[in-house]
Amino acid sequence: MGRGKIVIRRIDNSTSRQVTFSKRRKGLIKKAKELAILCDAEVGLVIFSSTGKIFEFANTSMKSVMERYKKSKEEYQQLNPISEVKFLQREATILRHQVQNLQEHHRQIMGKELYGLNVNDLQSLENQLEISLRVIRMKKEQMLTDEIHELAQKGNRIHQENMELYMKTNLITQENLELHKKAYGTRDISTSASRNAFIVNSYNLNTTTAADQNSNIIPIHLQLSQPSL
Repeated sequence: MGRGKIVIRRIDNSTSRQVTFSKRRKGLIKKAKELAILCDAEVGLVIFSSTGKIFEFANTSMKSVMERYKKSKEEYQQLNPISEVKFLQREATILRHQVQNLQEHHRQIMGKELYGLNVNDLQSLENQLEISLRVIRMKKEQMLTDEIHELAQKGNRIHQENMELYMKTNLITQENLELHKKAYGTRDISTSASRNAFIVNSYNLNTTTAADQNSNIIPIHLQLSQPSL
């Protein structure tokens, strides 16, 4: 049974981190030695630990490796501007061709410059257009569905607010009746109750739906008749 895959991340435990560093450092130096022997390469390796200690390996000498590195870097920097210009020119040419291809494809999608296309090319272009239209329609339907859902939620909130206002109105009416009863006794309660009932009934009548109003309409049929002599 093979070992499980190790997640590469910082080891929190300092002891485990130090043990792992020691093992990995030795393995890295061993690989550097093998690379130098097998491939006849000049290898220089420098390692700094988290505590500031330095570990190095060179199959010749670290001084000669560093001098060769500095010399090679200076030579590369001297030649680099020319190489960079050529690289940018090559990239510009590639981008120019890509822009031309995109512009041509856009004109073909718009139904222009189709004279160089065969039946397979036209079929492929038609399939692309159908896929694009399908995606656009799905996006449009999703946006409309979201808007309808949002409007429905807004309508529910408004309805809930109306119900709360209605309940508050009834509560205020009840409080007014109680205050009136405490102030004047029972002699004017019937008149006040009738007035408040009229207000509540008026509110109920105004909040009825159009369907309920239409259901209470009695149809009237008119018919022409001959005048009697």
